[in-house]
Amino acid sequence: MTTIQVHDTQGVRVLKFNRPEKRNAIDLGMYRQLTEYLIQGDTDNDIRAFMLCGSSDCFTSGNDVAEFLQHPDLGPEHPAVRFLHCLTELKKPLLAAVSGAAVGIGTTLLLHCDLVYADETARFKMPFVNLALVPEAGASLLLPRLVGYQKAAELLLLSENFDADQANQFGLVNQVVSANQLYEFALSKAAAIAAKSPSAVQQTKALMRVGKEALQQQMQLELTYFGERLQSPQARETFIKFLQR
Repeated sequence: MTTIQVHDTQGVRVLKFNRPEKRNAIDLGMYRQLTEYLIQGDTDNDIRAFMLCGSSDCFTSGNDVAEFLQHPDLGPEHPAVRFLHCLTELKKPLLAAVSGAAVGIGTTLLLHCDLVYADETARFKMPFVNLALVPEAGASLLLPRLVGYQKAAELLLLSENFDADQANQFGLVNQVVSANQLYEFALSKAAAIAAKSPSAVQQTKALMRVGKEALQQQMQLELTYFGERLQSPQARETFIKFLQR
């Protein structure tokens, strides 16, 4: 089974999480595929925008816990690390269509998207502290910028769930649409961008995405702490309990 399905249409590369038996948890192979498809698409003149989506009941439940326990060294060649850095280097617009659960990286990667659409079933959570970990993907920098420090502290320190309407209020989601319309609606927005001048679109994105160096530095600091926490007794005990459920 192909765990990342890719489909190019109307100038848009659609990347779909397709691991339903694991609630679309992202393993190392999926990170490799995502990075490869994004890098290749960013240099392909026929691809002018990207769209991420999952299944109708789950965007992604986050990282594959078992694989992270087996591969705790988060060096620059780790597939998840390469994917995160790819997000910061992407020149073309990235959109997301979110249904169901968006947990951990399922929420933090949305901070790197240019447009995010969700349906009423979408549920978001960043449970890093609950797992004895710290945030990743630059969330400790990007989330306070987006929602303010106090709200970011609530979401990261209490690890509380929030729904699509709340995500819309925070500015994480652009619009909430019905479940039966989500995919086509998000694709229509991606196609509308793809129909515009590629150079104008990419330059506009570059102008808005200021402070890339600071973001990359923060991501590296997060990864240092994340790697240390990943090998801590508290985190390993939490993960083992999680896997035994």
